[in-house]
Amino acid sequence: MLEGSNGKLLVYASRFMLDRKRLESVSVAAEKMAASLNLNFEVVTFGEKTSPIYVYYKKGEEEPIPLYCDKGGKVNMQDVCAALRNMMFVLSFHPKFLALKQMRREIMQFS
Repeated sequence: MLEGSNGKLLVYASRFMLDRKRLESVSVAAEKMAASLNLNFEVVTFGEKTSPIYVYYKKGEEEPIPLYCDKGGKVNMQDVCAALRNMMFVLSFHPKFLALKQMRREIMQFS
């Protein structure tokens, strides 16, 4: 899928992750936000044996911006949604992310 003008959400996780429920909770929350904001979504796996799961916002060729890090605790999808909403809202005030500024109302409605 080609990257849209609004960017995309990336979920980074180790391919050696044992707790698939954590990954599912984070990726479902990120995918839900991406769909509500008309962003692309992608899960990226890496070979290191680490337990954190990261969610980034990426716009074009810019460096990805970290939004969320799950360090291995209990993951509640609603908490992940709230954290993503809060971080996207903060990013919407940065002059570099004008597309997010235009979506601010949708960001705040996301839950």
